[in-house]
Parts: sequence; C-alpha cells; structure tokens
Amino acid sequence: MERISIIGAGMMGAGIAHVIAVAGMSCRIYDPVSESRASVHSRVAASCELVGVDAQSVLGRIEVCDELRSACRDSTLVIEAGPENLAVKHAIFSEISGIVSNSTILASNTSAIPIGIISEAVDDPARVVGTHFWNPPYLVNLVEVVQSTSTSLEVVEATMGILLSAAMIPVHVKVDVPGFVGNRMQHALKREAIALVASGVCSAETVDLVVRHGFGRRLALVGPLEQADLGGTDLTLAIHEVLMPDIDATPLPHPFLVAMVERGDLGAKSGRGFFEWSPGEAQRRRSEINEGLVEQAASSRGTSFQDNQLRKGSE
Repeated sequence: MERISIIGAGMMGAGIAHVIAVAGMSCRIYDPVSESRASVHSRVAASCELVGVDAQSVLGRIEVCDELRSACRDSTLVIEAGPENLAVKHAIFSEISGIVSNSTILASNTSAIPIGIISEAVDDPARVVGTHFWNPPYLVNLVEVVQSTSTSLEVVEATMGILLSAAMIPVHVKVDVPGFVGNRMQHALKREAIALVASGVCSAETVDLVVRHGFGRRLALVGPLEQADLGGTDLTLAIHEVLMPDIDATPLPHPFLVAMVERGDLGAKSGRGFFEWSPGEAQRRRSEINEGLVEQAASSRGTSFQDNQLRKGSE
C-alpha cells in the first residue's frame, strides 16, 4: 500500500487528501498553521457531502499531523501543496529531504514554478517531480506530472501509477516550462481577454459570455487540436494568417491589469475587479460553480474512464 503525505492543508492540500482517501488510500497531512490543521476534517467532510461520498470512511483514512517529521515518516510519495512562493517551497523541500528515505518521491503541486528550480533545494533532484492538481481536485481529475531535466523517468512513471490508482487522469509534461501545459493555455486566453477589454473592443461581461456560451461549451468535449483536425488544419491556417498578427503579444503582465491591482481592484476580495462584487456574492457564485462541476463530473465519468484507459494503453 502506498503511503502518501501532503504538506500544506489549505484548499488544495485538503482537496488532494480527499482524492487520496476516497480512492481507499491512507494519507497524512501537515500544515504549520494550527487553524488549517484543525479544519481539515470538516472541510473534507463538506467536499464529501458535495460529491455524495460517505465522509466517515474517508475521514478515517486522513491523519492530521502536528509535526512535519511525523507526517512524512515511511512515505512513498510526499506532495507539497504550500504557497506559490519559491522561498517557501525551497524551505519545505530542504526540510523534507532530510527526513524521508532516499527512495521517497518528492512532488510539488506548484501551478507555474519550474520543477527544476524547486528541486535545487534537495541533494537528489532526480526524485523531484511536479504534480499539478486543478482546483478542486475532487471535481477536476486531471494532474499534470512534470518532468524536469533532472527528474528520472522511473519517478515519473511511479507517480503516474499512484495517481491512476487514485482515479485521476495523469498526463506527462516532458519539458519543464513555466506554467506547464494548462496554465500556459489558460493565461494566454486571459491575456487576450484583458487586452480586448483594455482596448475597448467589448466589456468584461461580453468576454465571459462569449467564452461560456460560445466555444467554451465544446471545450469539455473536444480539445483545440482535435477540433482543428475536425475542421481542417487548412482552415486553422487560413484563420491564423489573418488573426495572429493582431492578437495581443504583451510580453509582461498587461498594464491594464497592473493598474487594477495598484488601485486596489483585487476582484471579489475587495468588492471590485473586472466586475462589482457585493458581500456574499462571491461565495454564492463559487457554490454555483462547484454544483456545475459536480454535474459535469457525473456526466463525464464514462469519458474520464475511457481517457484513463486510453492513456494506460498508450504506455
């Protein structure tokens, strides 16, 4: 039986613990913040209720630890789910590497930081791999498994095997680029969305309506490259010849976004971002999104299983 440890008991850490425990595996979780540790079980119980899983059996497989050393003992795989801060991640990996055995796989749930840079904190970077889960992991079952130039292929394969056992869909990212695959595409879209609003082409409301009720409707069913094949790569080329010279190519964060942050328009947390947010509205919206993801996950279980089997058969 694999022994999984999770370092960081925030939103992502608790979500990963949910995934591991629902799959029938036991895990230990640690966070230096006592309030985060104390609320792990209640938050996992809430996510179990959301997806219709018996919380009692799941919570029995999650051990909350008061010390990093006890959380990492005898671990097969340690998943770091701390803040998206390189200095913090270096400190975590440096401490973990002095506790675990030489065969323990060390993984980071970073969203964008290259794994090779994170692995500089350990003596043996060959056992460091990226495991980028998506939020919330119990509703979005893809994990990007990122191989740096130092990561051994055996570590990648072992990690993907554990994730398959946890009913996730692991994909192998073979080159350690910032943002990996998903966030590079997601933020390329976000950059163009911001540029359209900044240049007055349309409002933020229009941007989101076009995505949600236009091409976004089919993204869960067909990816951009399969869609290009179905429509014809010659059609894609013809569109690109017109479109590519005009698409935003700002090499740094867009000045429109920088100005928003500087004046305190931080989105739902401040009450104003691209939209106005009244008290309680953000939480209601998050609940609506999660309910939609639950319905989507329920309707796509067969497809996810087929994708998983296809991926297994291709190795």
